[in-house]
Amino acid sequence: MEPLTALVHRTIMHGAGRALHRSHHRNAVAEPSGRSRWEANDAYPIAFAAFVMIGLAVGFNVAGYHALVPIGVGITAYGAAYALVHDVYTHGRLPLFGDRRVSGFERLAAAHREHHRHNGAPYGMLVPMMSRNGSRPSHDPLEA
Repeated sequence: MEPLTALVHRTIMHGAGRALHRSHHRNAVAEPSGRSRWEANDAYPIAFAAFVMIGLAVGFNVAGYHALVPIGVGITAYGAAYALVHDVYTHGRLPLFGDRRVSGFERLAAAHREHHRHNGAPYGMLVPMMSRNGSRPSHDPLEA
């Protein structure tokens, strides 16, 4: 899932769908007291969950499409892990960790802060990959 997630993030969220995703990058740098509980970017996980639920419904109910069930379960598990690391731990949208730091999550949070700092790579979350030379985009695609 990570390569697909990184591709969708780079090409859709920082491309044609940047109008929604821009809210996430702006809220991430705002003061916590000024943050809204919801942001336009939340439309993405809602849409992804809807597609998975449709796939699961088809997989459970339409002959010949049973392979959609384990695919849907895998995508759901990845989405839950992503939400835990990204929304709960990194951005603190739910106060489950308080001031505690988890070393494995800290590495991921640091890579994600780098993404917010440059509006570029790494686009993945659970296995963030940077280019070997650490190159950055020459422009800010979210400000276009």
